[in-house]
Amino acid sequence: MSIDARVTRLADALVRHGLILRGGFHPHPQDGLDANGLDAKTVLLIGNAGPALWRAFEGQADGDDATNPLDRWTKALLDPLAVTFGAQALYPFGGPPYQPFQRWAQRAEDVHPSPLGLLIHPDYGLWHAYRAAFLFQDRLALPARRERASPCEACADKPCLSACPVDAFAAERAYDVPACTAHIRSPAGAACRDQGCQARHACPVGRAFTYDDAQSGFHMAAFEKARP
Repeated sequence: MSIDARVTRLADALVRHGLILRGGFHPHPQDGLDANGLDAKTVLLIGNAGPALWRAFEGQADGDDATNPLDRWTKALLDPLAVTFGAQALYPFGGPPYQPFQRWAQRAEDVHPSPLGLLIHPDYGLWHAYRAAFLFQDRLALPARRERASPCEACADKPCLSACPVDAFAAERAYDVPACTAHIRSPAGAACRDQGCQARHACPVGRAFTYDDAQSGFHMAAFEKARP
């Protein structure tokens, strides 16, 4: 079965903005759409990997004191695109309700939970994100989903678990958010604050997609601002 032309056109339209079509799926009841009053026959996920999105967005946040400039930029870009393609746009921000994007991501492509709790991609590693979902009332013909094992299965050393300066990801407990937040707010946390999470940097997968320091710093500042 050939891929629906709308899928191909949408992928092409996204690239110029540093975004990627991250696959799609035909929803089942367990995917949670019904629970939130949503109806669709096809869900396409939109996201990013590496620094391409930042290069498209860079400068938009300069001098912008408003909350969540990247989220607002994303919505301003994708809402009209959804109308053009006859879709309903949903976002992982702006809730409640919050949609189960991590569950949808695992339906759409071969991503897997990592020891850090982030989804890891066999190519992008931990350097990727999901920005939106487009819901279609039609059943679109989709590209075949690749089936690849989690790269964490073959990673014996798990350097991500030992790289955090305050052991926020120690294997015997859940992610220690207070310890992480306190560290990045301290003088000792400059590397994490300015260059991004050191545990994330320790992962050997997807190094070609590592975020620029400016991009990492932007996300870390947003993380810190969101913590009490």
